[in-house]
Amino acid sequence: MGLGQAPALPEVITLEQAIQEALAKNLDLAAQKWNVSIAEAQEITAALRPNPVLTVAGQTLNLIGARYNANSPAGPNQFNLHTDFPIERGGKREERKALARENKTLAELGVRELMRQVIFAVQSAFVDVQRAKEALKLAQDNLKSLEGVVAINESRLKSGDLAQVELDRSQVAALQFRTAVQQAQLQLDQAKIQLQYLIGRRQRMEAFDVTGPLRRDVVVDPQAEIRRLALSRRPDYLFGQQTQARTRADLRLQIANGKVDYSIGTEFTHQNAYGFGGPSVGIYFSAPLPVFNRNQGEIARAQREGSQARARIEALDASITAEVEQAYRQYTVSRQLLTAVESDMLGKARSVRDTTEYSYRRGEASLIEFLDAQRAFNDAMQTFNEAQANYARSLYLIDTVSGATVSGN
Repeated sequence: MGLGQAPALPEVITLEQAIQEALAKNLDLAAQKWNVSIAEAQEITAALRPNPVLTVAGQTLNLIGARYNANSPAGPNQFNLHTDFPIERGGKREERKALARENKTLAELGVRELMRQVIFAVQSAFVDVQRAKEALKLAQDNLKSLEGVVAINESRLKSGDLAQVELDRSQVAALQFRTAVQQAQLQLDQAKIQLQYLIGRRQRMEAFDVTGPLRRDVVVDPQAEIRRLALSRRPDYLFGQQTQARTRADLRLQIANGKVDYSIGTEFTHQNAYGFGGPSVGIYFSAPLPVFNRNQGEIARAQREGSQARARIEALDASITAEVEQAYRQYTVSRQLLTAVESDMLGKARSVRDTTEYSYRRGEASLIEFLDAQRAFNDAMQTFNEAQANYARSLYLIDTVSGATVSGN
């Protein structure tokens, strides 16, 4: 690899590699991460102190006929240098810094929440590719089996053991299975394209593929424990709680903003007339009178946002409870269905197909009987593959709703 050349991307990846690649290169996630940098810049702004104000002025009344005359009795020449130093009260700067820290934490939780969503999307897309690969393999096996039958029928036709119409039927069936292979290949290509998009690959790789078995482990935690874990580590729920903390910080800042700030000024003045004059120094103090504006509107706004945040937390609690219940139900049903298909349906369908194919090759069964047995086996295998994929998805969904994918454990 030459200097400055990026390392070649692997053509065949595991699920873990796909997730890591997505977290590093997913375009939506990359955009979301900028919110953290923006919040860090806002922290810098929040810590800044107000600038002092410098005023420089000069005046003269010694103008006669628009010409300067130092001996005019109209008045002395005067030069002023005035500085004002604002003094913030109520701890405004500290409250601004506190609010900026809360905003940064919110931005970080927003990134983690999008990470949770991206990880689940990658897991689902990975399962789609795995399922599509199994569907393609099944279609190819079916086509290979039927093409073998067509070859036997052609030999039987030449020997006068088979009618032409029987060969034609088998050839039509083979054509249908060949179409099924093409459709399965298309679904696999589309699933791979979607996965490559999610992991941030801008240039599609024709040889791209995935490796690894479909997930088949068992969930150990009961539903109540999954809910407890979700409420303790899911970024969207923590985001809601952090929003409450942020509104409290905002309320403190608005209360501080309601306190008037002082300004202390100093002024240097120099006067000169008729060759006489001299400097003088003055000190000034100024403060606005809080007669009308005491920041009442912003204080009320922050209080209402706090109430809104509490209401959203309650709604999110109910939503997460429902998500956990639905995910656990999906897991339970998927597991039951997979077990039933694997133990009851699959073996019988394969046995009937093999027996019927053997009988057909010996001339003891009709083509219709063989095709029916083949289609029944095909349906059983498709049901099995879909059940495996749904079970794997249900396991990833449990991880997602419980927050396990971004818990850091």
